[in-house]
Amino acid sequence: MMHRFSRELTLAVTILLLMLALAVFAHGYFSAENMADLFLENMPVMIVALGMTLTILTGQIDISVGSIFAVSSVVAAVAARAGFSLLTSALVACCVGALCGALNGVLVAYVRVPSIVVTLATMVALRDALRWLTQGAWIGNLPDHFQWLGTSQRSFTLATLLLLVVLIAASALGLHNLRVGRAVYATGSNAAAAHRVGIDTSRVTLAVFTLTGILTGLAAMLNATRFNQVPSNSGLGLEMKVIAAVVVGGTAITGGSGSIAGTVLGVILLGSIGTALTFLGVSAYWEKAFEGAIILGALSLNVLASYRARHRKEALLAV
Repeated sequence: MMHRFSRELTLAVTILLLMLALAVFAHGYFSAENMADLFLENMPVMIVALGMTLTILTGQIDISVGSIFAVSSVVAAVAARAGFSLLTSALVACCVGALCGALNGVLVAYVRVPSIVVTLATMVALRDALRWLTQGAWIGNLPDHFQWLGTSQRSFTLATLLLLVVLIAASALGLHNLRVGRAVYATGSNAAAAHRVGIDTSRVTLAVFTLTGILTGLAAMLNATRFNQVPSNSGLGLEMKVIAAVVVGGTAITGGSGSIAGTVLGVILLGSIGTALTFLGVSAYWEKAFEGAIILGALSLNVLASYRARHRKEALLAV
């Protein structure tokens, strides 16, 4: 059991040590204002990362989430400006995300185009189409009740925190306790074997891409309501933040192994680095270097774990 959660424990200890260093050398880091800003900044990454975890667990990848995020943000803002309710605007954003994710899923699962190729094409196509349609202009003249969902920043932060807890709990419980969760792991571990025991791996792949799109649309809507104008170029670099957090959290990039808990810890660690360096007086230019080192270390650990697992399997077969 301890070995099973060794990556999560390592991440938790790393985060704890970072927090202790900040408590000693950067007292202002734990101010209520900074904590709220950090949460709101990383909230979209966390939501999208939940879906990306499922996608990578099946052995696929989605690098189009940044572009889907931008499109969903603009669509939600346009819907709100047209007079639709906040709930309707959120549903529209999620539907747009679902359609984009489903398109990726169909091409990957049924047309058999590699996911990296499909989502790269989707990323470029959606981003360029949005740039052409908006001419780079931000979406303004939003109704007063759009920002913070018509509440205060404090109430919005608490509400989204509660929603995030529910999403994390539902994802973790579903992945580890429901049949569909076991199908996700089986598809990523060995798709051919999963198919032989009756799992529709194509449907599983389509489902995880669609769910990732829905969560991206939800994250886009919630992030858009933080402002009184919505930029048409939002979501730039989101895909890298999300994928990095999932990989750092211990999910094998080849699929079949990983956890929601690890992803949550990965988002917390990578999301804290930039601000932590600032409070510790380290140049912000080092942020990417630290992130790169952490990601490289995580990938190395994944490769080592895969090698050990394969070696143990070969040893058992030899016996």
